[in-house]
Amino acid sequence: MNRKEALEIVKEQLNEARYTHTVGVMETAIKLAEKYGEDVKKAELAAIFHDYAKFRPKDEMKEIIIEQNMSKDLLEHHHSLWHAPVGAYLVQKEVGIEDEAVLRAIEYHTYGRPNMTMLEKIVYVADYIEPGRSFPGVEEVRQSAENSLDEALFLCLRNTIVFLIGRKQPIYPMTINTYNSLVQ
Repeated sequence: MNRKEALEIVKEQLNEARYTHTVGVMETAIKLAEKYGEDVKKAELAAIFHDYAKFRPKDEMKEIIIEQNMSKDLLEHHHSLWHAPVGAYLVQKEVGIEDEAVLRAIEYHTYGRPNMTMLEKIVYVADYIEPGRSFPGVEEVRQSAENSLDEALFLCLRNTIVFLIGRKQPIYPMTINTYNSLVQ
C-alpha cells in the first residue's frame, strides 16, 4: 500500500485536525526512521494508521477489547488509551495490514511497553513531538530526539507521568513498566 492510498483510507476515519496531526506524525516518523536506521516504509505506514480508531465509539472499542481478549486492565483506565490496541486490530481486520511490526507500533503508541522495538519507539516519539504539538516540555523532547531516541522516549514517558500525577489521574501500569524498563 502506498502513502496516498493509506492517507485516503485513514482520512475517512479522522476529523481535519486529527488528519493534520497524522500527517505530522508520518513526516516525523519518516525523519526518525531515516536517522535511526529503521525501515522507513514501516514507520510511514504505522504512523499513518496510528490513530485509525481514535474516533470509534467507546462502546465499540470496549466490545473489541473484551471480544479480542485484550488486556482487561485497559477498561479500568481512561478510554483515550483504547484506540491504540483497538486500532491495531481494526487496521489488520479492515485495512488488511498484516505486518506484525507495524501493528505492534500502532498498538503501543499510547502507553509503550518494556523493551520496545526501534519502530515502536519511533511511532511513540513521533506522535509526541510532531510539529503541531505545542505544550510544556515538547521542545526538550524534540531536541533530545536529535541525539538519542531512548532519551526522547524517556522524556515522553516522564512528562506524561508527571502530567497525569499533576491532574490526579491514574497512570496505566504499562506506562510505568515502560518507564521503569528505561531507567533500570
